[in-house]
Amino acid sequence: MDAKGKILIIDDNEDVLFALNLLLESYVEKIKVTTQPARIEHFMTTFQPDVILLDMNFRRDAISGQEGFDCLEQILKLDPQAIVLFMTAYADTDKAVRAIKAGAIDFIPKPWEKEKLLATLSSAIKLRDSRKEVRQLKEQVVALSGQDEEMPQMIGQSTSMQEVFDTIRKLSETDANILILGENGTGKDLVARSLRYFSPRRESPFITIDLGSIPESLFESELFGYEKGAFTDARKAKAGRMEVASGGTLFFR
Repeated sequence: MDAKGKILIIDDNEDVLFALNLLLESYVEKIKVTTQPARIEHFMTTFQPDVILLDMNFRRDAISGQEGFDCLEQILKLDPQAIVLFMTAYADTDKAVRAIKAGAIDFIPKPWEKEKLLATLSSAIKLRDSRKEVRQLKEQVVALSGQDEEMPQMIGQSTSMQEVFDTIRKLSETDANILILGENGTGKDLVARSLRYFSPRRESPFITIDLGSIPESLFESELFGYEKGAFTDARKAKAGRMEVASGGTLFFR
C-alpha cells in the first residue's frame, strides 16, 4: 500500500488513536486524530480527509452505536461523498447492515487485523479517488454541454405532435428507462433532450453513447471504466460513461 491519502480518526479511546496513528503513519500521507465528535466540522473544513475512521460507540452509550450514526449523518451533510469506515468492539450483523444503509463504506471490528485493515483502507482511498474523478468529469460535462441551454426546439402543430409533447411532459417525471423509436432523422435526440429538460435531472449531465461508433474491444471499458493496471495501457483509473452519467441522463443511440 503506497503512502497516499489523508485520514481522520475519531475515537474516544486515546490508546486506539495512538495505535492507529502508529500503524498507519507509514501507509498514508497525513493523519489527524480526535477524541471529540464535536470537532468533526472543524476537521472536515480545514483538513478535508479522504477517509474517515469513525468509532461507533462514544461515552454517552457504550454499545448502541447511536452516537456513531449521529456523527455519520453530520459528516454526510458536510460532504455527501465522504468515505466513512465505522469501527466498533461490538460488531454485529444488524449494525453492519444499518451502517452501510446509512452511508458508511465498510465496518471494521476491534481489535482489527492489520492486513485486513490496510486492505480496507486502501480500497476506501481508491474509492475516494474514483469519486473525485467522477465529480470532475461531471463538472466538465456540465461545462461543455451547456446546462443552461434553452428548451430543445421541437416544432409541430398537428395532433400527433401535440400527443408527443404531452407524452414527453408526462414521462419526464419518471425514473423509468424510456425507449424512443423512430427512423433516422425523425428527432429521437430532440425527444431525449426534451425529456431531460423537463425532468428533475435538468441540471445534471446528459451523456450520449453512440453504440455503433464504439469498437467492440473498447465497449466494456467505455461504458463501465477500468482500474489502473487492468490492462497493459491502463496507466490510471478511468470512470466509465455510465458512472459519469449517474444522477443525470444516459442516452443510447
